Amino acid sequence: MIRPFELFVGLRYTRARKRSHFISIISLISILGITLGITALITTLSVMNGFGKELRERILGVISHVSVTGTTGALSDWQQVSARIVNPHVIGRAPYISGQGMVTRGKAVSGVLVRGIQPSAETQVSEFNSHMVEGSLDALKPGDFGIVIGSALAWKLDLTVGSPVSLLIPEALITPVGLMPRFKRFTVVGIFRMDMYEYDSGLVLMNIDDAAKLYQMGNKVSGLRLKLDNLDIAPQVADTIAAGLGPDYMARDWTREHGNFFRALKTEKTAMFVILLLIVTVAMFNVVSTLVVVVTEKRADIAILRTLGASPRSIMGIFLAHGSVVGIIGTLVGTGCGILLAINVETIVHFIERLFHTAFISPDVYFISELPSDLHWSDVMLVSGCSLLLGLLSALYPAWRASKVQPAEALRYE
Repeated sequence: MIRPFELFVGLRYTRARKRSHFISIISLISILGITLGITALITTLSVMNGFGKELRERILGVISHVSVTGTTGALSDWQQVSARIVNPHVIGRAPYISGQGMVTRGKAVSGVLVRGIQPSAETQVSEFNSHMVEGSLDALKPGDFGIVIGSALAWKLDLTVGSPVSLLIPEALITPVGLMPRFKRFTVVGIFRMDMYEYDSGLVLMNIDDAAKLYQMGNKVSGLRLKLDNLDIAPQVADTIAAGLGPDYMARDWTREHGNFFRALKTEKTAMFVILLLIVTVAMFNVVSTLVVVVTEKRADIAILRTLGASPRSIMGIFLAHGSVVGIIGTLVGTGCGILLAINVETIVHFIERLFHTAFISPDVYFISELPSDLHWSDVMLVSGCSLLLGLLSALYPAWRASKVQPAEALRYE
């Protein structure tokens, strides 16, 4: 519809003359509105992608991709079960004992999740070893009753490597004087920092033999943790393993424990996309009003073009080209600004935090304490495409009105 002639005339109309300054100001405001909307949309989607990626990596660096346990909640033959699990996607496996407890030091008390591990096997299924700030997992020797804690818990209880600490578990001992709570003295041999407050403040690790004694598990373990080479196929791998082991065993994948959380993030991202796209839509309404004013001002020009042989279709193409320029400029500038901001948002946020001595994301409120960004080019293409489409649609009605101008009526009072 838009040929070189229509494009040439439409672009000529975008240049402001002395009597068209008001229209040009409205056009500039429309371009700025589109630019801000596109920038905000691309940046927000990138930050939400970053949040999802960081949370996924950090959560799955602590929990198991697939866990295998018995129907009774424990495994007495975990070595045999591990040998029976033959799957090309399983790249790591380790037994564990899980329980609850309370860490106490003086008058300070904190509830924790206790995990008994084999230090040599744990490195196959988790990222603790690469997040140690003091000590190491290898210091968890059986019988020494050492314990590895998170950095937030260490700060809360004022603990360092070598500090003694008591662990109280919710199981009672029957004594002549009645029921007494069970507790054991441990020594802190390591401190990890996963940069997730939930784990840094509420998870402690100990040797699996010490955990078996503490929770009276004997030769049993709570289950077997498996690491996969592809997280997305965890449900299928879990179903395959469960079918192969038989009805006396259960296999759970990470999507059953945290799947709703990641689905909520995806839903929130979609909702934010729709909400922020309304900003661009509002800016496009300014384009409509601007073009209506332009059509009204150019009625005499339209009539002259019609008398010189221009068809209604050509007139419509002229104003489509004129209106699309605003959408295209705003989209291009907004996309460029959005990409630059999304790539540098972490640096900008750190600079602002240092400048005003504040923290936008408190680690004890949110899962993570940083503002990550992960730019997806598919999001950039989607946002840009929607903006260009809205820009074209916003120009349709004014262009249609321009094509309906009658030359005789327009020139009557000229």
